[in-house]
Amino acid sequence: MNTDRFASAHDMVREYQALEKEMADPAIHSDQGKARQLGRRYAQLGPVVAGYNAWKSAADDLATAREMAAEDASFAAEIPAMEEAEAKAAEKLEELLLPRDPNDDRDVIIEVKAGAGGDESALFAGDLVRMYQRYAEKRGWKIEIIDSTESDLGGYKDISMAVKSKGSAEPGTTPYARLKFEGGVHRVQRVPETESQGRIHTSAAGVLVLPEAEEIDVELNMNDIRVDVYRSSGPGGQSVNTTDSAVRLTHIPTGIVVSCQNEKSQLQNKDSALRILRARLLADAQEKAEAAAAAERKSQVRTVDRSERIRTYNFPENRLSDHRVNYKSNNLDAVLNGDLDDVIQALLDADKAAKLSAQ
Repeated sequence: MNTDRFASAHDMVREYQALEKEMADPAIHSDQGKARQLGRRYAQLGPVVAGYNAWKSAADDLATAREMAAEDASFAAEIPAMEEAEAKAAEKLEELLLPRDPNDDRDVIIEVKAGAGGDESALFAGDLVRMYQRYAEKRGWKIEIIDSTESDLGGYKDISMAVKSKGSAEPGTTPYARLKFEGGVHRVQRVPETESQGRIHTSAAGVLVLPEAEEIDVELNMNDIRVDVYRSSGPGGQSVNTTDSAVRLTHIPTGIVVSCQNEKSQLQNKDSALRILRARLLADAQEKAEAAAAAERKSQVRTVDRSERIRTYNFPENRLSDHRVNYKSNNLDAVLNGDLDDVIQALLDADKAAKLSAQ
């Protein structure tokens, strides 16, 4: 047996065992941030350790059978089945060892912004928000609206919402792992309710998916942040309240700007804005550090331009098309009702295939 074949997995087994001992120390739980960090890494390593143990067991069985067959030919009949079992276990372990997104165990903040198309774009943004809300409900996740600006006819000019798993989710099943490829420009083709002559219009909305950051992930220096307050406003520009409760944060080193106005309290709006700012700074730092490898993050288009679309929702033909993987389905009504698993799986499979081919 080639013991060097999965040396990296063996290293992960040792790290897993060390983490197990560290987490058993009651003192570690006095620092909740550190405990969460260790728990997250422990959960990441778990599937690799299980895969390594399964492969090693199959490889040991095969080696033993070959030794016995050398002395007694009757044992040779068992070898082909054992070779097949070892090969399958090795293939599974190779998949588990593929470079993984470090954010795959995180919750997410999703931002949806209306783009080209005016009121129709805002209505479509509302459709996308409901689609993600229903998908979250189907998976037992929690949705929290952080901030939103509604349009006059319904829908949203822009909205930020957190999607959270309940309890400790298995790696690969968290909101970020499932939704990370939703970022980009989504295009809709349909007859708007305001169209009297039945003409099909095209409009677009932009989606940005950010891994939610914890305070331990991003160190914020408040001296680097300019805080502006102003009066909240609703659809049509009318005042929502008569106090300067809305908050705009500008992170001076990066130029990132975040505004929140949903809450009546200035302090609550500031806390919400800081939460979004941490997520954007985490994503910004990871993009810079992993620019060569993070193709999935670079695919998230920041500008809502109809020409740079990742997906088209064609209402007259009840068709959804994802242009990145040539995925098509004729169940748009079901997709908008939260049945997103098939298109999401197509994107995940394409990402896995690309990583395997790069090995």
